[in-house]
Amino acid sequence: MTSDGPQVAISSTRAVTILRTTIAIVAGGIAAGLCAIMLDLLLHGVQHLAFGYDLVRTATPESFLAGVTSATPKRRFKALALCGLVAGFGWAALDRFGAPLVSIRAAVGPVHPGPAMPFATTIAHALLQIVTAGLGSPLGREVAPREIATLLASRLARSLSVHRDDLRLTLACAAGAGLAGIYSVPIGGALFAIEVLLGRFSFKAALYAFTSSAIAAETAALVLGRRHQYELASFTVGASLLGWSLLCGPLFGIAACLFGRLTAASALHTPQGWKRVPWCILVFAGIGAAACLFPALPGNGRGPTQLAFDGELGLRLAAALLLLKVAAIAASLRAGTAGGLLTPGLTIGALMALPLGAVWSLFLPGLPPGACAIVGAAAFLASSMAMPLTAVALAMEFTNAEPGTLLPLALAVAGSCAARHLCSTISCCQPKRSKAR
Repeated sequence: MTSDGPQVAISSTRAVTILRTTIAIVAGGIAAGLCAIMLDLLLHGVQHLAFGYDLVRTATPESFLAGVTSATPKRRFKALALCGLVAGFGWAALDRFGAPLVSIRAAVGPVHPGPAMPFATTIAHALLQIVTAGLGSPLGREVAPREIATLLASRLARSLSVHRDDLRLTLACAAGAGLAGIYSVPIGGALFAIEVLLGRFSFKAALYAFTSSAIAAETAALVLGRRHQYELASFTVGASLLGWSLLCGPLFGIAACLFGRLTAASALHTPQGWKRVPWCILVFAGIGAAACLFPALPGNGRGPTQLAFDGELGLRLAAALLLLKVAAIAASLRAGTAGGLLTPGLTIGALMALPLGAVWSLFLPGLPPGACAIVGAAAFLASSMAMPLTAVALAMEFTNAEPGTLLPLALAVAGSCAARHLCSTISCCQPKRSKAR
């Protein structure tokens, strides 16, 4: 009888540990969904005030693009100039007066949870991303809900005394839930937590990640509704599309490698303190001037991506937007602004795919531009963010694509990631130049 005592105590302790972790996971998913609601409403409110379009139109995929297009060139420039002022003074003030930021990766940690995220600074950092995104920043909005969800989950998990072995899992699931809530992508959010943040797969991690992301997506849907981010016309997956995906996939990987080097170099030279103010004003004034001629340029790229999926972008306009988007993203990072690269990565891949598809069609006509765009978007995103599984899932969930689309997506993503890995390997193997002259 006495020998059963320690076993009962151990079982009771495990049950309590599981219960605490489960409560933290569920509460984290709810919190992520609520954050997604508030941030989405804030984003649309800022967009409406900045560009003066009807809030009713925010439910359509082209709402922001339609609002910017209908605004006068003068108003576009003013909105982007205001974005530069907000970004410059906002992040300069955070840099000067705020506590040091702790990124999601640092908070999750490679093995055990890292340092705690500062509450006020993290909230302000996230809100700045949403406000500047609404004013036309070329960076994405998806980092903000992930940061706040991770912050809240961290506070909640520590208050529940979640075991340190489960704390890292709880934070990763909350970050994935933030992505799932803001974009209504429960599978993509769960895979992001597993593939990108945890870097390993287990039944326990999958169970918690999918639970948290599903709860966040359903919570956000109570207010925002269940909607797909993009509309994709149906197309036939034939030999032409499969051949194009196989051959062009590596090109997206090479482009993603070059883009990664560009953004890393831009972020490396970010000015500190109040030096950010003139940089941000200058950069966003330049983006605003370009937006007078190219109304599809402001924002994270959702509008031009939809046009690419619809096949409504001419090759010249697609090429111009591709170059301007890359330049605007790099300049924004160089000026010291913050934001996500997920949606911009989709846009770059979709825009890049259109001329590649046009060249292919010279020899094998009949390749739908929308099919090239969705394949290119997934291939570029997979390599630029090193998340092949998540990229495929996001492409499917974003567009509600038919199951047959998985095959060309998989071929292009595999080739893209292989090429990106090869480029990185070659770069690492190159001897460094001596600084001595």
